[in-house]
Amino acid sequence: MSLTLYAHPFSSYCQKVLMALWENDTPFAYRHLEAPGVGEDLARLWPIAKFPVLVDGDRTVVETSIIIEHLDQHHPGAVRFLPDDAQAALEVRLLDRFFDTYVMNVATVPVTEALRKAPDRLDEAREGAARALEIAYGWLEGRLAGREWAAGERFSLADCAAAPSLFYGDWVHPIGDAYPQLRAYRARLLRRPSFARAVEEGRKYRHYFPLGAPDRD
Repeated sequence: MSLTLYAHPFSSYCQKVLMALWENDTPFAYRHLEAPGVGEDLARLWPIAKFPVLVDGDRTVVETSIIIEHLDQHHPGAVRFLPDDAQAALEVRLLDRFFDTYVMNVATVPVTEALRKAPDRLDEAREGAARALEIAYGWLEGRLAGREWAAGERFSLADCAAAPSLFYGDWVHPIGDAYPQLRAYRARLLRRPSFARAVEEGRKYRHYFPLGAPDRD
C-alpha cells in the first residue's frame, strides 16, 4: 500500500515522523501543507486539522508517536523504533513522551505567544519556559549518562522525538554548559543523516520562527 504524509518541513512534529520514514528509506508521497488545497484535504481527513497525518491505504493515522509505531508494525525496516522487550519499550515510550511534553510543548509556549497579534505576555512565557526547560535539561542530563541514544545503544522512537525537541528547545532556551551529556547528545542527533536532512529541508523556513532563529545549527 502507498503511504502519503501531510506535513510541513519546519514543523517539529513533522520532522519527528519524517525521521522515521527516512531512517528506513520508506517510500511515501509528501503532501506539503503550503501547496494549494493540501490544508483542506488534511482537514477532511482529520477534523482536528493538526499535522502530520499519515494515510496508509484506507487508514488515516494521526499523532506522531502512533504514526511511528504504525510504521514499525506495518512497514518495518532495518531500524526498529520500539524494542520487542516490554520493559525496554516502556523506557522508549517514557522518553518519547518526556521529549514531546516537557521539552517541545514547553518550548512552544513562548513561540505561540510571540505569534499573537498583541504578545503582551511574551516575557512571562519565556521566563516560564526557561524555568521548565532547565528542569527538563537537568533530568535528561542524568538519564542520558552512559548512553549513546536516548534509551540506550539503539536509535528508537525516543530519538525521533528528541531531535526536533532539543533542536528547537535550545533555540528557545539554550542548553548550557552545565549539561554536557545533553549537549553532546543533541550534537549526535544533528549528525544523524535523517535529522540532518530534516534540518536542511526546514532551513529556508527559518524566518517563520517568531523569536528569531539563532545564527547556528
